[in-house]
Amino acid sequence: MAQKDQLDRESFSCSICLDLLKDPVAIPCGHSYCMSCIKGFWDGEDQRKIYSCPQCREAFTPRPVLKKNTMLAALVEQLKKTGLQAAPADHCYAGPEDVACDVCTGRKLKAFKSCLVCLASYCENHLQSHYDVAPLKKHKLVEPSKKLQENICSRHDEVMKIFCRTDKKSICYLCTMDDHKGHDTVPAAAERTERQRELEVSRLNIQQRIQHREKDVKLLQQEVEAVSLSADKAVEDSEKIFTRLIRLLQKRSSDVKQQIRSQQETEVSGVKELQEKLQQEITELKRKDAELKQLSHTEDHNQFLHNYPSVSQLSEPTDSSSINIRPLRYFEDVTAAVSELRDKLQDILRDKWTNISLAVTEVDVLLPEPEPKTRAEFLKYSREITLDPNTANTELLLSDGNRKVEYTYQQQSYSSHTDRFTDRPQVLSRESLTGRCYWEVERRGAVLVAVAYKNISRAGNKSLFGRNEKSWSLYCYTNRYVFYFNNISTPVSGPGSSRVGVYLDHRAGILSFYSVSETMTLLHRVQTTMTLLHRVQTTFTQPLYAGLWVVGTAELCKVK
Repeated sequence: MAQKDQLDRESFSCSICLDLLKDPVAIPCGHSYCMSCIKGFWDGEDQRKIYSCPQCREAFTPRPVLKKNTMLAALVEQLKKTGLQAAPADHCYAGPEDVACDVCTGRKLKAFKSCLVCLASYCENHLQSHYDVAPLKKHKLVEPSKKLQENICSRHDEVMKIFCRTDKKSICYLCTMDDHKGHDTVPAAAERTERQRELEVSRLNIQQRIQHREKDVKLLQQEVEAVSLSADKAVEDSEKIFTRLIRLLQKRSSDVKQQIRSQQETEVSGVKELQEKLQQEITELKRKDAELKQLSHTEDHNQFLHNYPSVSQLSEPTDSSSINIRPLRYFEDVTAAVSELRDKLQDILRDKWTNISLAVTEVDVLLPEPEPKTRAEFLKYSREITLDPNTANTELLLSDGNRKVEYTYQQQSYSSHTDRFTDRPQVLSRESLTGRCYWEVERRGAVLVAVAYKNISRAGNKSLFGRNEKSWSLYCYTNRYVFYFNNISTPVSGPGSSRVGVYLDHRAGILSFYSVSETMTLLHRVQTTMTLLHRVQTTFTQPLYAGLWVVGTAELCKVK
């Protein structure tokens, strides 16, 4: 029987789509096809103006007029209703994750569509009535769904076709008469239409954002390539420059070594020549001394007097007044000169290195990070800063690893240095500050907490922090604060505290001063509070250095 069904199915199948005939037509050679299939096939032969049968290849001119074979169509429909179908393959049956047909008995097939009116899902066979029966053709068919029962009102067991805007939920028509009576209700379809418009607007916005982001991604990729090319060239050029510098230093080292050895050879040769001459003189003197000794022992007076004139005369002594003995002080001046060169090179490298480092860190194609809000965020940028003794005024005493400074009213024994402040009790940090930095100052007495450029004046009225265009300072004394820049003062209000926090974002041009205080909570925990005192927005053109003007004591804190 199965073989007969298979044979019958092949007899009523279209040889183009290999499915049962739909709107069957017979062409002049006698073969039958679905009307849409043979039309599509012949449409492809329109250029040749010769139309053939896909099976027997018989040609027809002109193109035959097609008419539906009503008898064959009726026969196919009758066979469909009597169940003439091939046995479905295993993959057509519904699995645990699939939506099953609600009509199938026994092993259920996968649902082909779900009906929102019937609230049921149908396989392709059982769905046919929705295509053939006039009333069912009006039903809303959707992709198979497992959530059809969610469209049923749990209270009234009715389909929910209404949307309550007041409660923002779907309801049935009976709900409008009790719990949702008087609410703003509309048909679910109308609400869907309105929300669909909003959805389309949202999609349009999303698509525009996608386009913008894709453009941004493309631009960033170009930036990556440009940054990489620039970095590669900078590395290559820097290596060449440093290689030349190293070679120059090696050449100078070799020249100094050669000069020292040449001078050593000259000096040693002269010394050895004089040494040899003196040695010869010593030998002659010893010989003369032996002759005189022998003559002194002569007992014959006449013989003594006869030999005395020939042995008593001495040769002229070698002049030794030119011998300049300088113990351990021959080439030490050369070492001192080289050491001085080293110190100057180190100073130059240190100063210029900050410019190089700043130039490197200023390469930033991304948006700046947001300004910190909490102390924990500030501490991520904390810097270990020490004070530079070469800049300290002679009345300032540095201690605690050059982190603490005290005004002493007495002159300290500092060596002379061009970086030293001579007229103001001030000191700068050893480290330059670029990028994002945070540090805290613990103070007692009057203190100026400042930042300044390296080339700030070291003497005169304009050397005071905040009294020039090269420094920014906050004057702190008891509960009083005043901000100074370019000799302009700005009173600042805020809670008094012995500790001041400083935040610097060099690239963004942000300088902020904070009052930092600690309180004990009920749980005996220390709580730190930061209050903004003053904020500066400007443009920094050079690396900055932390500065302190002190009449009292101040200490750069180790923050955690």
